[in-house]
Amino acid sequence: MGYKLVYTQRAAKEISKLSNDIKERIRKSLEKYAGNPFLYANKMVDPALGTYRFRVGDYRVIFDIENDEIIILRVGKRDEIYRD
Repeated sequence: MGYKLVYTQRAAKEISKLSNDIKERIRKSLEKYAGNPFLYANKMVDPALGTYRFRVGDYRVIFDIENDEIIILRVGKRDEIYRD
């Protein structure tokens, strides 16, 4: 069962600021992870930002899962994403 990727406005804005090669790497990873997200996801210790996270190199993708959708909440560098 594959999941549908849904991006929040904030996540889309954060992705748009990244370089093209990073965008492509994240896109390919998310398409792969959408097939079975629980195989690749880590549960967040503090769910204030979101429930799960994916690691894509130095970047983190924070998301929630609702029904058959992966809701992408935030995308950013590891050292910056948890601040807010």
